[in-house]
Amino acid sequence: MSTRPTRRAVLATGLAATASSLLSGCAMGGVGGGGQAPEIDGKADDKGGKVSGRITVWSWDVAAKAMKRLAGDFEKRHPGTTVDVVDIGYDNAYDKITIGLRGGTGLADVLTVEGDHMPRYIGNFPGGFYDLMSLGGRYGGDFERAAWHTVTGPGGKLYALPWDIGPCALYYRTDHFRAAGVDPRSLLTWDDYVKAGIRIKKATGHKLIIQDPTDPGILPMLLQQQGQYYFEGGRVAVDTPAAVKALTLMKTLSDEGLVAYEKGWDGLVTGTKEGKAATTPTAAWWTGTLTSEMPELKGRFEVVPLPGFTADGIRTSNIGGSTLAVPAQSKNPRLAWAFIEFLLTGKNNQVSMLGREGLFPAYLPALDDPYLGERQDYFGGQRTLDVFARLARNIPPVEYDKDDAKATDIMISAVTGVMLHGRDPRRALGSAAGQLARATGRKRVA
Repeated sequence: MSTRPTRRAVLATGLAATASSLLSGCAMGGVGGGGQAPEIDGKADDKGGKVSGRITVWSWDVAAKAMKRLAGDFEKRHPGTTVDVVDIGYDNAYDKITIGLRGGTGLADVLTVEGDHMPRYIGNFPGGFYDLMSLGGRYGGDFERAAWHTVTGPGGKLYALPWDIGPCALYYRTDHFRAAGVDPRSLLTWDDYVKAGIRIKKATGHKLIIQDPTDPGILPMLLQQQGQYYFEGGRVAVDTPAAVKALTLMKTLSDEGLVAYEKGWDGLVTGTKEGKAATTPTAAWWTGTLTSEMPELKGRFEVVPLPGFTADGIRTSNIGGSTLAVPAQSKNPRLAWAFIEFLLTGKNNQVSMLGREGLFPAYLPALDDPYLGERQDYFGGQRTLDVFARLARNIPPVEYDKDDAKATDIMISAVTGVMLHGRDPRRALGSAAGQLARATGRKRVA
């Protein structure tokens, strides 16, 4: 999910590594390891198809709450159906999904899978999910393009529907900026951001950003902002000019003393409460954390688009987001698809989940709803959701890969070496690219 993550948004690296260890070597085993994705026979859409029976849905946290809340509406619309939503907990979710795909048994009829995880499963288990293209392909233009990119695979197959996304902006402390005489609207580029940080630190003593020293930090966000991730066309891309720009920026922030190093999710939340940093460049779900865990800071935050690498460059990125998929072992795939379609292709349901559970829609028609234009008291009356809605349409699609977890492990070392030990970004990334190429047997872009 892209909203109010527990610890997972910050600890995703370690969890991804766990999933990767299970995924490695799986492509040769289990019924999902090879073959073609099957298709769902017959008409199974929510807009007229007759469905019946029972399905089980796996999810966690607020996503599970949203589906439990709306499952009753679906059952009323389709008498004779039962939707059993099970909160399996995030910590165990990918172990359970991977083991089920590998063994070919034991999975629910509908699975929640985060967007950046879906390509790993597609790569390792190409026959493990139903191909939804004949039923859901017509919705392609209705979903945010970067999210749609994560659920499609070779041969024009559609392995899931996008649910929520995490469009990024810059949250900033209005009092810190005001005290330093910095206009947040002047932050058009990352160079502007660094200069503002120096000024804010001098005037207030506050640093600019909080980062976990055991995490790649904002590097993935900065890469996607420039239209790439760790691989391009199947080749290792961690030492491209875009990657060098991103890590050089991070080194500059560290060299200028603008980074407050705090470990984990708790460190980020506590550091923000204590005002250790004037900004947080992150996704829309951070709003939920601020309003629920820091009510005493009401009126001290607003948001602006991310700075760009150029004044006319992309001003957003994406962190988080999820999809819903139907595994090939589902006993009632027609009903599974009907529930997914009901949940994700209706504007009212999407706006409801944004308002009640904070799930920011990947479904573009929902972004035009008047609800997103309402003023938010916590942000001093700013129309914060509208800022994210406008940015969401410009998120660059990037190539997620089944070897992303391996890349993340290697990139943590590169980021740590540069920010904490003063290594040269270009050399550190060149070394990381060599390691990743050897670990995956791939060629390098650069």
